[in-house]
Amino acid sequence: MQKLKQNYTLPGLIICCLGLLALWALYVLWMGGSRYSLPAYFAAAASVLLFAAVCLRFVPGWMRFWTPGGYIDKPRAESAGRGILLRIYASLLGFCAGMFALIYVIYLACGYRADLRSFLDFWTLTDSGHYLDIARDWYLSEGSVDRLVQLVFLPGYPLAVRLVHLAVRDWVAAGLLVSWLSFAGAGCVLYCLLRLDYSHAQSLRALRFLCLIPGSFFFVSPMSESLFLLLSLGCVYMARRGSYGAGCALGALASFTRSLGLILFVPVCMELVHDAVNSPRGRRRCARFLYLALIPLGFAAYCVINYLVSGDPFKYMQYQSEHWGQNLGFFFNTAAYQLENLISSARSNSHNFLGLWLPNLIFDFAALIFAALSARKIRASYTAWFIAYYVVAIGATWLLSSPRYMISLMPFFLSVSLSAEKPGREIALSAGCAAASLLYAAAFVLRWQVW
Repeated sequence: MQKLKQNYTLPGLIICCLGLLALWALYVLWMGGSRYSLPAYFAAAASVLLFAAVCLRFVPGWMRFWTPGGYIDKPRAESAGRGILLRIYASLLGFCAGMFALIYVIYLACGYRADLRSFLDFWTLTDSGHYLDIARDWYLSEGSVDRLVQLVFLPGYPLAVRLVHLAVRDWVAAGLLVSWLSFAGAGCVLYCLLRLDYSHAQSLRALRFLCLIPGSFFFVSPMSESLFLLLSLGCVYMARRGSYGAGCALGALASFTRSLGLILFVPVCMELVHDAVNSPRGRRRCARFLYLALIPLGFAAYCVINYLVSGDPFKYMQYQSEHWGQNLGFFFNTAAYQLENLISSARSNSHNFLGLWLPNLIFDFAALIFAALSARKIRASYTAWFIAYYVVAIGATWLLSSPRYMISLMPFFLSVSLSAEKPGREIALSAGCAAASLLYAAAFVLRWQVW
C-alpha cells in the first residue's frame, strides 16, 4: 500500500478508477451486441486488460508531467555531431540497399523472373501501386472503381514521388528513392530526439530495433511509411526543442501524408502543457497553443482535394467503408475478429494464417505488452501518443496492416528497445526479431496477404 501511495495521488487514483469503469462498460456493451466464439471473447478481454495495464502505468507519470516541478527534464545532451549523423544516414541507406537485395534474393528463390524490370514492377503489387498511380495520374473523378477508390490514399507521399520523378524518370525508382532517403533522414532525427532523454548507446539500440522489427521492409518499399516516420519524428523533435511552430508545420505535413498524423496533436499538446506549467514565462507562452491548429490543416487540405475530385470532402470515408470495410471501432473487437480469422484460416488457408492473421494478432498484443513494460521508462507524452495512436489504428473494423501501422510509431519500437536493456535479453530479442523479419519478408514476397 505504501508503494501505491508513492506512485498515485488521489486524483490519479480517481482517474484510474473512472477509466477502468469506462473501459469495462465499453467491453460489456460490445459483448452484448456482438456474436463471436468464446476464444474470441477471451482475446478481446486480454486486449482490454493489457491496454488497462498500459494506462494504469501511464497515469502517475502523466500527473507528474503536468504538475509544476513534478517532472524534471534531464539536462539536454550535446547536439549530435555532423559525423555521427552522417554515419547514421549512410548506415541506414546501406540497410535499405541490403533489404532491397534480400528481398531480391527471396524473389529469385521463389522462382520469379530475374530481370530488374520485373522485380521493380513486383513492388507495385501492394498499396504501392495505388500510391504510384496517384503520383502519375493524380486522383480520378471518373473511371473504374479500382481507380476511384484510390482517393482514400493521402497525397503527401505521391506528391513527393512526383517531385523526385522529375529527376528519376521511372515511377517505381522514384518511389523507392523517396522511401530510402526519408528512412535514412528519419533515423538521424530519431537519434537526435532520443538523445534528449537517453544515452548514445540507448539511442543506437533503438535504431537497431527499428531496422530489426518484422515489417521493416515496408520502409524500403514505395509506400508512405518512411516519409510519415520522418515527418512524425521531426514534429515531435521540434516540439521538444521548443520550436512549436516548425514542429506543428511538420505535423501538418504528416497529417497530409497519413491520417494518423492527426494523432501528433496529443504529444505536442502534452509538451505544451508541460512547458506552460513548468516555465516562469508559462502564461506568456500560452499563445503557442495556437500552433496546434496547424496539425489538422494538412488533413483539411486532403479533405479539400476530396471535394475538388468528388464533390464531397469526406468521400474517402464512403470508399473506406464500402470498398475496404473500414470504419472506426473498438481495438478489442479487432483482437476478437482477428483471432476468429486466425482459427478459420488454420484449417482452410495456411497462407492467410501465416502471412496475414498471425502477424497482425502478434503485433496487436506485442505492442501492448512492450508498452506496459516500458511505460515508466518513457516520457509521458510518448505513452499518450502510443495510447491514442493504438486506439485509432488498431480499432479499424477490418484491419489487415497492424505491423505496417505499428512500425511507424516511435513509442512502439522505443519500448521494444528499452525492454532489451540487459545484454542477454537484447541478444535474444534481436535474434527473435531478425528471424521473424526474415520469415515475414518471405511471406511478403510470396504474396501471402501481407499488407
